[in-house]
Amino acid sequence: MRNLKLLRSLRSSELQVLGSPRGLSVRVDTGSLLLASQYSIIEFDPQTGQVVTEASLTADGFLPEDGSGSVIGLHDLPEFESACLATASGNVILYDFNSSQLECVGSVDSGLTSMSWIPDEELVIFTTGEETIIMMTKEFEPITEVRIHQDDFGKGKFITVGWGKKETQFHGSEGKQAAQRKTQETQPVAAWDDRRPRVTWRGDGELFAVSAICPQSGARKVRVFSREGVLQATSEPVNGLEQALCWKPSGSLIASTQRHPNKHSVVFMEKNGLLHGDFTLPFSRDQAKVKELLWNSDSTVLAVWLEDMTAGEDGQVNSHIQLWTVGNYHWYLKQSLDFGRDAREAPACVCWDPTRPLRLHMVTCSWTVITYDWGWTTDRSPGLDDSDNANVAVIDGEKILVTSFRQCVVPPPMCSLELQLTSPVNQVTFLCQPQKNNQLAALMADGRISVYSQDSAEQASRTADGFRTVSRPLVLQKTFRVEIPPQEPLALRQLLWLQDELFVGVRSGQLPASSTLVMLRPSQDASDTHSLTIRSQVEVDGVVVTVVHCSQSGTVALQLEDGRIRKLLWDSSEPSVVDWLDSSDSKINFSVPCDQTAICSISGEEYLLGLTDRSHLYAGDTELASNVSSFAVCNDFLLVTTHSHTLRCLQLSTLSVKALKAALASDGGQNDETLRRTERGSRIVTVVPQDTRVILQMPRGNLETVHHRALVLAQIRKWLDSLRFREAFECMRKLRINLNLIYDHNPKVFLENVKTFLTQLNSINHVNLFLTELREEDTTVSMYPRPDSSPVQPPPATRHKKVDVVCDALRSAMESVDPHKFCLSILTTHVKKTVPELEIALQKVHELRVNPPEAPGAVSAEEALKYLLFLVNVNDLYEHSLGTYDFDLVLMVAEKSQKDPKEYLPFLNMLKSLETNYQRFTIDKHLKRYRKALLHLSKCGEEHFPEALQLVKEQKLYSEALRLYTGNSAHYKALSCAYAEHLLEQHQAEQAGLLLWRCGEMPSALKAFTSSSSWRNAICAAQQIPLPPDQIALLARDLAEKLTEQRRYSEAALLLDQYAKDCEEAILALITGAVWEEALRLIYMYSRQDITETNLKPALLEAVSTQTSFLENQTATFTRHKTRLAVVREQKEKARLDMLDEDGPDCPDAELYSEASSVMSGSKYSHSNSRISSRSSKNRRKAERKKLSLKEGSPLEDRALMHALGEIITTVDKMREEVHSLLKALVLFQFDRQAEKLQLAYEEALRMMEAALPEVWQESLQHNQAPVTGPNSTANSIMASFQQQQKPAASQQDADIMAPPKMRNSVKWKLPVLG
Repeated sequence: MRNLKLLRSLRSSELQVLGSPRGLSVRVDTGSLLLASQYSIIEFDPQTGQVVTEASLTADGFLPEDGSGSVIGLHDLPEFESACLATASGNVILYDFNSSQLECVGSVDSGLTSMSWIPDEELVIFTTGEETIIMMTKEFEPITEVRIHQDDFGKGKFITVGWGKKETQFHGSEGKQAAQRKTQETQPVAAWDDRRPRVTWRGDGELFAVSAICPQSGARKVRVFSREGVLQATSEPVNGLEQALCWKPSGSLIASTQRHPNKHSVVFMEKNGLLHGDFTLPFSRDQAKVKELLWNSDSTVLAVWLEDMTAGEDGQVNSHIQLWTVGNYHWYLKQSLDFGRDAREAPACVCWDPTRPLRLHMVTCSWTVITYDWGWTTDRSPGLDDSDNANVAVIDGEKILVTSFRQCVVPPPMCSLELQLTSPVNQVTFLCQPQKNNQLAALMADGRISVYSQDSAEQASRTADGFRTVSRPLVLQKTFRVEIPPQEPLALRQLLWLQDELFVGVRSGQLPASSTLVMLRPSQDASDTHSLTIRSQVEVDGVVVTVVHCSQSGTVALQLEDGRIRKLLWDSSEPSVVDWLDSSDSKINFSVPCDQTAICSISGEEYLLGLTDRSHLYAGDTELASNVSSFAVCNDFLLVTTHSHTLRCLQLSTLSVKALKAALASDGGQNDETLRRTERGSRIVTVVPQDTRVILQMPRGNLETVHHRALVLAQIRKWLDSLRFREAFECMRKLRINLNLIYDHNPKVFLENVKTFLTQLNSINHVNLFLTELREEDTTVSMYPRPDSSPVQPPPATRHKKVDVVCDALRSAMESVDPHKFCLSILTTHVKKTVPELEIALQKVHELRVNPPEAPGAVSAEEALKYLLFLVNVNDLYEHSLGTYDFDLVLMVAEKSQKDPKEYLPFLNMLKSLETNYQRFTIDKHLKRYRKALLHLSKCGEEHFPEALQLVKEQKLYSEALRLYTGNSAHYKALSCAYAEHLLEQHQAEQAGLLLWRCGEMPSALKAFTSSSSWRNAICAAQQIPLPPDQIALLARDLAEKLTEQRRYSEAALLLDQYAKDCEEAILALITGAVWEEALRLIYMYSRQDITETNLKPALLEAVSTQTSFLENQTATFTRHKTRLAVVREQKEKARLDMLDEDGPDCPDAELYSEASSVMSGSKYSHSNSRISSRSSKNRRKAERKKLSLKEGSPLEDRALMHALGEIITTVDKMREEVHSLLKALVLFQFDRQAEKLQLAYEEALRMMEAALPEVWQESLQHNQAPVTGPNSTANSIMASFQQQQKPAASQQDADIMAPPKMRNSVKWKLPVLG
C-alpha cells in the first residue's frame, strides 16, 4: 500500500548541441549522462549542469555531415572507461573518456538495427540489416551469427502425447463453440511501428529475447535465445503485438504491449513464449502508442513511455510517461508525467539509473536533461486521537483507494472507499489539523488539487435500508487550480496540507541546487475561488527532498539532498527556514540523505527520524539501527520492522537516544514486550491511534493485523490508571493477556475500587473468568515487566496471599451489592482460595435449597450445584459434602454427579445406622481425616479405645492423642508407653525416657536414659526405683565409659568420683581429657600426689610435644599454599592482560582470566551443572567440595587454596584456650623452657597468619570500593574496576571463601611470666 513520492527533480537548461537526441546512457562510476546525436557524443553532469566532454561523430566520417546518420545504441562500459556506440550504417565505435577519442572497433556492411549488452557486460548482441543476430565478446570478437527468423520453435518445444482431439477437450466457460472456432490470423503491425528488432536480456544473462517482424505475416514475434545463441522458444501468435519489449531483471516475465479490438494492454510472456498475465492501459484502442517499456533495476517499477496517435489542432501530439507497480496481482498507476503538446518538451530518450532504482533520466527534444528521484511512502492520516480513522490512501491512476483501518481491514487491491478523479493522481496528503485528519487532498497530473472531506454526521447517519453507517464517506468539496509557472510535469512536489486553506509545496529553485517553498492559499478574488495562488515563498539553499509535519507540535521539518535538516517557521507573518538545533543549540543534520522522515519526541526533545534506502535509521545525526525496513511513529511509540523479521515497539518518552539505539541493537529477553516476530519482508502500513492494532503488509501484498504487546500493555495500563476496568478487561480477554494484571498493576487502587470493577463489568461470567485466572505470581514481574519510567506499586502490607485477598475483597463487595445476582461468583471466591472452602460453598448451596430466594434472577440450588460441579471434581465435592456430616447435602451432590446409586446408597445407609460420634469417626477415617477421626473416636467410650490406640499407632497421632486424655488415666499411660516405643524406634531415647518416667515406668525409663547417655536423668531414675548402692556404682561406671567414648571427660570424672567412689579413675579421665586444673584439684583433695609424678607430668610433656609438632605442620602447609596462590594469580593476571592487549578492554573472554573469575564462577573452563542440579542438597555440597581440588593446574586451584588457608587459620585460632591452659600447667611444674618454646611457636604462627590476611583475601577487601578513576588510571584498570563492580552474586560457599576468617585477638592466652 505504498505510493511513489517525488523527492527531487533536476532540470537542466537547454544544451547547445547539434541534431536531436538519439541515445542516452548512464556512467555508473561517475553518475554523469552520455548523450548521442547524429553529429556527436557528449558527457553531461546533471549535478553541475555542465558538459564534461564532447566528441564529433562526423569529423572522422563515422556519420555523414548532413545529419542523415542515426545512432541505434549507446552503452557505458565501466571496465574499459569508455562508451560503446552503434550506428545504423553498421559502425561500432568506442569512445574513450580519458582521451575523448573515438575508435571504430567493427563494421557490418548490411548495417545495424539494434545493440544490446548482457547485464554482466561480457557479451554484446547486434542485429543486422540482413535480419541476423551477431554475438560478440566484450573485446568484440565474434562468437556466433544466427538468423532471427527460424522455422523451428526452439529447443523448448512442447511435447504432445496425442491424447484426444481439440474437439473433445474441455474449453471452460467458452463452451463447445470454442472447438469449432477458427484461429484468428495475426494482423500486420501498425503503420507507426519503426519495424526495428528489439533485444532484451534476462537479469542473469542466460537468455535474451528478440522481437522482430515476421516476413510472412508482417506481425511481430518474440523469440528467446540462450546465451550461446541457440533458439529456445518462439512466442505463440499474438495479434496486435507491438514493438516495446523489456525483460524483467529479477523475474521470468517479458513485458510487451498488445493492441486489442477494445483495449490497449501491457502483456507478459514467459520464457517459453506463452502469455502470462496483463494489465490495461488507461487509454482507448487508438488513442496512444507505446514507444518503450522500461523496468527499473530492482523490478519494482515499470515505466511506460507513450505518445498520442492523434495530433491536436496545432498538429502536435501529447507525450506521457507512466510509472506502474504491482501488488497482490494488481497493477497500480502511481505516477503520470504529462509533457503536453509542445514537441520541444517531449522526451526523446528515457532510461532508468542502473544504481539508483527509483531515479529516471530523460532528454527532451530540446536537449533539456531531466532527472527524477522518487521514494516509497505510505500516505496515512496523521491523527493522534480516536477521531482519526487510520486512513491509508493508495494511488491507482485516476482513483484513490482509501481504507479506514479503524473500522475494517480490507486487503488490497480492494478498499473501503474509492475516490474517482478526472485526471491521474500523483500525490495524496492528509490535513494536518486535529479532529480533521481524515480529510485529504490529491495533486493530479494536470496540476489541480482536489479536496475531499467527510459527510456531516446528520447526512451520514441516514440510511435507506436501516443500516447504521460506521464511517462517514469522503466526498469531493472543491477542486483548485494551482497557478505555478512554468507548467511542467511534476512542477510541484512534497505537498503538505497544513490548514484548511493553506498548502505548502516544493518546486525547483532559480538555481540548479536550490528549491523554493511555496505557501498556497485560495485566491482573494471573489470571482475566482477555485484557484490557489502563491501568497509567499521561501528560497532554500539546497534541494529539498522531504517535508514532514508533526501533529503534536506543528513543526515542519525539511531535509535537503545532502542530509541537512531545516525547520520551516510557517505560522509567522514572514515564513522562513532556520537550522535544526538540539537542546544545546548545536546544528543537527543527517550524515546521509534519507528517503522517509518523521518527527518524534524522544525524552521531551524533538528529533527528526530518517530511513535511508539502505535500511539505516537515524535520529538526527545518530544512527539508531542498520537493518530497518520500515518505521512509523504513533503517539508516544516508535515502531520499526527489521530485516531480521521482527517488529519492535519502543516508548519514546522513557528512552534517550542512546537507550533507543541500545534497545534496537539488543535481541530482547524472554519477556521483552517490545519485540515480536513477523513474517519475512513485512512492512508497517499504519498504526491505529489510541488503539493496539498495527497493520502490516507482506511482500506479496496481503495484510495482517497484529496487536503488539507493547501497545496492548501501554493501553491497558492507561485504562487501569483511569479506572476503566471494562475496556481493559475486554481487551485482555480478547488478546489473551493474563487477567491477573488487573490486580497486579496497582493492588492498592484495585482493592479500593472493587465495587467500581464489579459495576463496570456487570457480568457474572466476566467476574468468574477473572476469579478463575487468579494466580499467586506477580505478572508485573514474571510476564509483563513494568516500563522503566513507571513507579513500582508495592503490594498491600498483608500476611495473606494474593488470591485470598482478592477473593475476600470481591466476595465482600458482591455480598454488599447484590448477593443473589453474584451468587455464582461468591461460590467461585470460596472455591478459588488457596485452601478451597468447599464446605462453606456447599453449605451456601444447601441454604439455597432449604430457603430458595425469591428475588428475580436469583440462582437456584440446582444451578449453583451444577456450577460447583463445573469448578470442582465431582468426587472431591462428594467427599467434602460427606465431610459436613449432612446427609441431605451428600444426597444432593450425589444425585447431580454421575455416580451409580448402588455405589453410595448402601454406604450412606450404613453410616446412618451408627452412633453419632462413631458415625463421624467412620466418615473422617473414610476421608482420611485421621485427626478428626481420632477426636470423634475418643468420645465413643471405653470399648473403642483399642481401636483408637490402633489408629494412633498406624497414623502416628501420639501428640494429638495425649491431649485428648487426662494425665492420670490408664488410657493416657497406655498411649505414653506406645509413644515411647515409637520414639525408641526413632532413636530418640531421652524423650522416650521422659515419657516413661512421667507415667511411672521407671525401669523402662532408666533403660532409655542409659542408652541415650543422659546420665543425670539415669541417676535420678535409679535412685527413684531405688537401686542399691553397688548397682548405682556399677551404673555410674557404665555411664562413665560411654561418656569417655564421647570425649566428655569432665562428666565421666564426675560420675567416677561421686557415684563410683573411684578417685584415681576420675583423675586419670581428667588427665586424658587435658583438664589440668580439675585434675590437680582432685589430686590434692584425695592426697594422691603420686599421680602427679606418674601420670600428670608425663602427660604435660607429651601434650607440649604434640602441640608443637602440630603447629609446625600447620605453619609449613600454610606457607606452601600461600606461595602457590601467588603463582597462580600471577599466571592468570598475565593471561588476562595478554588478551586485553589483543582484543581490547571490551573482550568478553578477558574476565575469564581475572583473579576473581574462578571464584565468581567465571572460569574459562566449562562446568556443566545439569547433572548436579537434580541431586539432593547434601550431594550438591559434596560435588561443590570436589571442585576445590588442590591439584596444580586445576581450573579452581586458587579458590581451593583460599579455602585451605582459611581452614588452617580457623583451626590454629581455636587453640587459644587449650594452649593457655597447657602453659599454666607447664609453668606450675617448672617446665619453663618447654612453655616458652610453645608460646613462641604459637605466637609466631598467629602473627604470620594475621599478616597474610590482606594478601590472600585482597579481592574481598576491595570488593566494596568504587570504580578506580583519576589521572593515574589506565583504560584497562578503569575497565577492570567497572567489571569488578558488575560481577554477579556468588553462592554462599563462594561468599564464605571470599570472606577472610575472623581471628579472636580479644582472647588472652599468653603468660607474661614467660617473657
